[in-house]
Parts: sequence; structure tokens; C-alpha cells
Amino acid sequence: MNWNKLLSAKRFGLENSIVQKPGIARTQFQRDYDRILFSSAFRRLQNKTQVFPLPGTIFVHNRLTHSLEVASVGRSLGNLVADKILENNLAQNVAGIKDIEAIVAAGCLAHDLGNPPFGHSGEDAISNYFKTKSHSKIKDNIKAEEWNDLLNFEGNANALRLITHQLKGRRKGGFALTYSTIASVIKYPYSSNNGGKKKYGYFQSEKETFNQIINELGIKLIDPQKEIFARHPLVYLVEAADDICYQVMDLEDAHKLKIISYDETKQLFINFFHKEIDKTVIENIENTFRQVTDKNEQIAYLRALIINKLVHNAATIFWNNYNLIMQGEFKGSLIKNLDKYSQKAMNNLIQISIDKIYKHKSVVEIEIAGYKIIGSLLEEFIEALINPVSNYSKSLLSLIPEQFSLNSGNLYLNIRSVLDFISGMTDGYALNLYRKIRGINLPEFR
Repeated sequence: MNWNKLLSAKRFGLENSIVQKPGIARTQFQRDYDRILFSSAFRRLQNKTQVFPLPGTIFVHNRLTHSLEVASVGRSLGNLVADKILENNLAQNVAGIKDIEAIVAAGCLAHDLGNPPFGHSGEDAISNYFKTKSHSKIKDNIKAEEWNDLLNFEGNANALRLITHQLKGRRKGGFALTYSTIASVIKYPYSSNNGGKKKYGYFQSEKETFNQIINELGIKLIDPQKEIFARHPLVYLVEAADDICYQVMDLEDAHKLKIISYDETKQLFINFFHKEIDKTVIENIENTFRQVTDKNEQIAYLRALIINKLVHNAATIFWNNYNLIMQGEFKGSLIKNLDKYSQKAMNNLIQISIDKIYKHKSVVEIEIAGYKIIGSLLEEFIEALINPVSNYSKSLLSLIPEQFSLNSGNLYLNIRSVLDFISGMTDGYALNLYRKIRGINLPEFR
């Protein structure tokens, strides 16, 4: 793979249109970032759960604040990698290489757009609905690979659909982003029919879209039989930015919520610094703590130092494995290839997160609620779609906005439209709609 092909400012859906040339204020890739930032889909992330229940007295991360932080980290990673490529004269198009940071930042901003309400429990609820209900009317009338999509709902594939799919009354190409920005979001470059991999990158409804992007950018085919492709190199930077942010920020949130003690949080963060190699950093931490006595501020200071350390480590790992990445042969993620000392600290942090954060009562409660809400909404709307003749079904389907067209004549595509509607909901909207359909907390009738 080579950068001349990998960095394309061509806009998806507008290939044959006259595209406005960017002014001196913004490049095409910076325009991608702004399109995502100003979109309604991005704004809805402010009411979608990251890990903890959304704000009460203490403000914790939601999908929107997480995505903004990931974009900030991704921009730094992109800059570091671009500088190395230019320094070693590994690309002819210098201007294009300088755009890497904008592409990565835009990809980071979009990476969670496909997530349904209530975090990962929303994904599980969608999959579980199709796995546990009797759906012979669906299974017998769609292709086997389409049925596999429904059995394994995937937020990453849904993100690709959301940014490229043309909704009714909207323009072709969805967000009409550049090919390179779209590719930077495709973390798993294969379908659900990949020979057993749990995660995947596109639904059958976007197979043509995926192939179009892959062909345009010259992405390498790794496994012809399973149709598995290499990742676009910038996916590794988007993924690393996400990994760094959610692992570190989840712990800081847990500390603010008093789920993890100050002493334990401090030690988990300090573990990232080697007593000898990072001696100067540790001395600076001690000096800073003599001046800054607020414990939340101390944890925030450590968090900033760790993110900076991991950003430089991830950029170094990318560079050390540059040839393998460009050949599509690099295995795993950048964060899973940290040096032994940092990896041990990261593994400790991950284990604490699993044991004390993700299993905390407040987190489990929201997962259970989300599971119930999403499952119930699917049961109502999918059943109405399959049996649309009753007045009740017609009333239910009338609640789906017109942009989610249900008149394709293709059952699989109609189901995808229902899933677009439900997965795009905020936590609050899903809860309110669930209550209304179930007749809970309705106003008094006079």
C-alpha cells in the first residue's frame, strides 16, 4: 500500500459532482472533521452512555466528550507519525502527509457514531432479540449472510452505514466524507461472514460501499477466501487514541465517583512510570503534588502525563512496525504492543476496570435497563414491520421518521431502517419511547 493511493480527498457519493474546492481556511479533511462535529448524529452522542449512568451530581464522560478527547489524542498521534514519514522521505505527496493528523482526528470523532443507546448492552440487546425470538418469517426471506448481520449487531459496521448511507430526502453519500476519512473508521475490514471473527466492519447493505472504498484506496487483500482486507494504516492511530482514552478516562471517572479510592487510582497511574527510566518525571510529579493538593487535580495531572506517554509510545510502535503496517501484515493493536513495563501497568489498569468499574452496581443497572428497553422497542417495531396490517402496527410504524424509508420492498433493508431508527436514539429518547409504548407514566386522561 502507498500513501499516494491511501490519501484521497475524493468524497463518497459526490464522485461525479462538482465539489467545492476548499479555501485557505480548511483542507478537505478538516472539512470532514467539521461535518461530523456539526452533525445531529454527533450531537446525539451527548446523551449516550459511555460507561457510567449519565450525569447526576458529578459529570462523567458520555460518548460525545469521549469522542472529542479521542480526536484530540488522535490528532497528536497523526502529527507524530506524519513528521516521521516526512523526515524519512517515505512519500511523494508532502501536502497529503501533512493532512494525516486531520484525517485521524476526523476518524476519531466518527468512531462511535454507530453505537446504539446504553453502550455495549445496546449492541447485545439487538443481537439477542434476533437470536432468541422465533423469526422464521425473517430468516426464510432474507439471505444467509444478511441473517448473520442481524444475529451479530456491530457498532463499527453501523458507523460505516451511518456516515455513508443515503437517508430518504437526504443527499447521496450520507455525510459525503472523503474516502480516506471513511477508511480510517473501518477497524475490521471484513463482513460478518468472516469465518468466526466476532467483530466486523460492514453490513451486507454496505458491501458495495466497502468494496468501492477499498478499491479506491488500494487496500491490500489478505485472505481472498474470507474476503479479509488489510486495515488502512491510519486505523491503527484511531484505534490507539480510543484505547488510550477510554482506559485512562474510565479510571478517572471511577475515582470521581468514589468507586476507586484515591490511593489506588494514584498507584495505578504511577505504575506507568519506571523508577529509573522516568526518574525525572517522577520528581516532577512529587514537586507538583507539593503545590497542587487537590486530589482530583492530582489525578487529572497524572492522567495527562500518562496520555502523553502512551501517545509517544504508540507513535513509536507504529514507526517501528511501519513496513509491516504498510504491507498489511502487522498483528494486533498498537497498545497491545507496548513495552513490557507499560504493558504490565496497562494490564493492571484493565483488570481493575473489569473487576471494579464495569461490574459496579451503577454500571450493571444501566446495562440491564438498556437491555430491557432496546429489546422491548425491537419487539414492538420489528413485529409491526413483519405484520403491518393491524391498526396497532400501522400506528407504531408511523412513529418512525420518514427519513428511515420502509418502502424498499426488501425485508432486510426495511429491518436495517428500523435498526437505524433505534440505534440512533439517545438513551433518554429510547427510555421515553419505551414508557409511552408500554403505557408507563402517561398523562392523566380527562
